[in-house]
Amino acid sequence: MDREQIERIRRETVETFIRVGGPGGQHRNRNETGVRLRHLPTGITVIATESRSRARNRKVAWQRLLERIAARMARPKRRIPTRPSQASDRKRLEDKKRRSIRKTRRQPPEPE
Repeated sequence: MDREQIERIRRETVETFIRVGGPGGQHRNRNETGVRLRHLPTGITVIATESRSRARNRKVAWQRLLERIAARMARPKRRIPTRPSQASDRKRLEDKKRRSIRKTRRQPPEPE
């Protein structure tokens, strides 16, 4: 993404700071250090609460948001249709025939 796109995304994003709880006890800060970013046009929401540092959480949240938006914008590569070779077709049919014979041998013999 270029600078203009990133700036446009920043303008379209609502940033809120949240109080985080969870495991960690004394290693968690009770202040609002968690960061939630909501990109309004796409509805993508990311949250970063790993660190006690608001700045670090903010940086992580922005990275996640940009990655998600880039993933959404990415176009899948076009598939080039291919056909199996004659040798692979022949091998597949031979394997299928062998499997069929093995399965028919499992059945009990027919009564006379």
